[in-house]
Amino acid sequence: MARRRHFKGTEGELTGHPTRVLRQIQRLMTPPLSSAILRAEQSNTSINFGDWLILKLLRRVEEGINLDLEIGLFLTEKSTFAYNPPVAGHLEYRYDRREPVTLGIIHGFVPNQGDAWKYTLDALGHYFETALASRMDAGPDILPRKPLLDLTKMELPAQALDLIGPYLESARLLGERTGELHAALASDPLDPDFAPEPFTALYQRSVYQSMRNLCARTLQLLRSRLHHLPGEAKDAAQQVLAREDELYHRFSALLSRRISSMRLRIHGDFHLGQVLYTGRDFIIIDFEGEPARSLSERRLKRSPLRDVAGMLRSFHYAAHYAIITQALRTEDLQAMEVWADFWHTWVSAVYLKAYLEVAAPAGFLPRDEGELQTLLDAYCLEKAVYELGYELNNRPDWVKIPLQGILQFLEAGGER
Repeated sequence: MARRRHFKGTEGELTGHPTRVLRQIQRLMTPPLSSAILRAEQSNTSINFGDWLILKLLRRVEEGINLDLEIGLFLTEKSTFAYNPPVAGHLEYRYDRREPVTLGIIHGFVPNQGDAWKYTLDALGHYFETALASRMDAGPDILPRKPLLDLTKMELPAQALDLIGPYLESARLLGERTGELHAALASDPLDPDFAPEPFTALYQRSVYQSMRNLCARTLQLLRSRLHHLPGEAKDAAQQVLAREDELYHRFSALLSRRISSMRLRIHGDFHLGQVLYTGRDFIIIDFEGEPARSLSERRLKRSPLRDVAGMLRSFHYAAHYAIITQALRTEDLQAMEVWADFWHTWVSAVYLKAYLEVAAPAGFLPRDEGELQTLLDAYCLEKAVYELGYELNNRPDWVKIPLQGILQFLEAGGER
């Protein structure tokens, strides 16, 4: 890549492409440069070159520019966003007159303490210890039954400040970084691949139809697996199935009004595992989108609230996963469930408030609060339904988490 070398094969040609970042890093590096394959479980193979560079070799390749490369180059070369690993170069394969295939991407290495998922679970462990030791009443009355947008305007209760503590600042910072990411991705109106585009009535209907179809497929799958679920998950599943019409009605709110929002390029698979924690800040990584979708589908412009919904659901997952991993007495488990929802509620409110403060001035969100609530509700519910299908197919022991999320949404009258 540094030398822009070409290697001809029997049918095509492999080419290395550097960016200015690679040249800048090369000037600072001192040989010899050690290398090591990362052993972490992931969908690609990554190689570290000291504390300078990390090369990601793609296992699943397809014609067309890889999204992690395309969005990474845009953020590195055309924006001032500084909270993603800078792209230093890439490997490309071309044959015939077809679209080039991205085989590898090299990034500047960002020192970190692991991903935000691990950081959050560590914080939750301390939170639950403090909550259980506090002997505060863990009754359902501590949970506000209001839409999340309403909670962003409320003062944080003293209980949240005392028990959640420093993680509230982390949630605020992560909300800021998410807003800054979306503002950067919406910053070039002259680039047709990134220029924001308005919602249209046709697009609203297509989003609604897509959500309704996903819901129908997932509920059909849930019925077919119902008898194989453990007792508590089975009870929750039966409650969700009994409220099928209510689920469809929630999605149909997308058709009740014209939404004056913008569509733009987004992360596409945003959750705590896609964020690195440096010890002081957050770095957003892996812009490839949902791997199950085709490249053309992942390149579509969408509402940035889809990313926001992904992070809100990730907070819920972390809180309830932290419970699953601990051996608890029945009476402690009941209290932990309430404390998990309490943590998720106020962390989500802090995150969303910070996001809106940064993103709203950029002009791509609905100006009308009712439109904003409608979109946020729809994407949060869609994400929970998607998670339900994923867990039924891959981790049935976790299926209770998205089922709880769906029921809480329905009972609260909106996303909490």
